[in-house]
Amino acid sequence: MEEGTSKSPTHCGGTGPSFDYGDADPFQWDTREDCEVRQILDRIGDKWSLLVIALLDLRRLRFTELRREIDGISQRMLTVTLRQLERDGLVERTVYAVVPPRVEYELTPLGRTLHTTIRALVSWTEEHRSEVAAARQAYDARTPAPGSLSASA
Repeated sequence: MEEGTSKSPTHCGGTGPSFDYGDADPFQWDTREDCEVRQILDRIGDKWSLLVIALLDLRRLRFTELRREIDGISQRMLTVTLRQLERDGLVERTVYAVVPPRVEYELTPLGRTLHTTIRALVSWTEEHRSEVAAARQAYDARTPAPGSLSASA
């Protein structure tokens, strides 16, 4: 096998330097499109998916209820997001044979485990937001505004 060649289309390791990072290998989150880890992180990390998962952790919701709750999401984007989450096994879609058809969405047990992780991330954000704000302010004070006449980074 050539240096830097993947072992399989979904294997994400082996694309970086030959140094053993152990469990902290930064190349496990390879940016190649065929990396499953990267695909999952991209899915669960997008703003719409996070909101859908957070809302469905509270209770089962219909499509129109989700759309009403998520400010700024289009019907198409909500449809795409729900289909992707369903495909990944995070959301379950139930269709009721009534007129008009009623469709409800809820988190699967796997989706509920993800919500626990999301809660931890939100808690970290709330705990450290003042530190992040201070770091941003310090950075902005020493970095020229975009479009100004200065050397580029």
